[in-house]
Amino acid sequence: MDLNLIKKLIKLLESSTITDLEIEENDYRIKIAKKVRSYYPEDQSRIVHQVTPSPEQSQFDIQVGKKSDQDIESDKNQHIIRSPIVGTFYRAPAPDADSYIQVGDVVSPGSVLCIVEAMKLMNEIESDVSGKVIKILAENGKPVEFNQPLFLIQL
Repeated sequence: MDLNLIKKLIKLLESSTITDLEIEENDYRIKIAKKVRSYYPEDQSRIVHQVTPSPEQSQFDIQVGKKSDQDIESDKNQHIIRSPIVGTFYRAPAPDADSYIQVGDVVSPGSVLCIVEAMKLMNEIESDVSGKVIKILAENGKPVEFNQPLFLIQL
């Protein structure tokens, strides 16, 4: 999350009648409130970075945090497909090929969803459930960590 973006959001909040603003972008959530509150999430490990406003902005409470799997998998009819290894995430078998799946596609157990390249080995990641792909959580060509959520499947 960009610090300049946070500053712009504070200015926007100052010049409007809005008292609270909450934005989710990729894996991050930011919440800005005009009045300082004593509320903080019960799970303090979820807060990645808390910005302390300057004295002229002291009437704001700002929280920036990484969304948890509980936020992502809030519906019991959803399943997260995770990366079994550390590597690079690819949605297609080759740069000029079509993606294995798109949002909205129906998959079954054994369907290839993507490739995670690790040490020059291309590892096909398969679905372990049947359902509809509702969200792709990793970015093509970017590194992924072990157990990182890759796909959200509606069961």
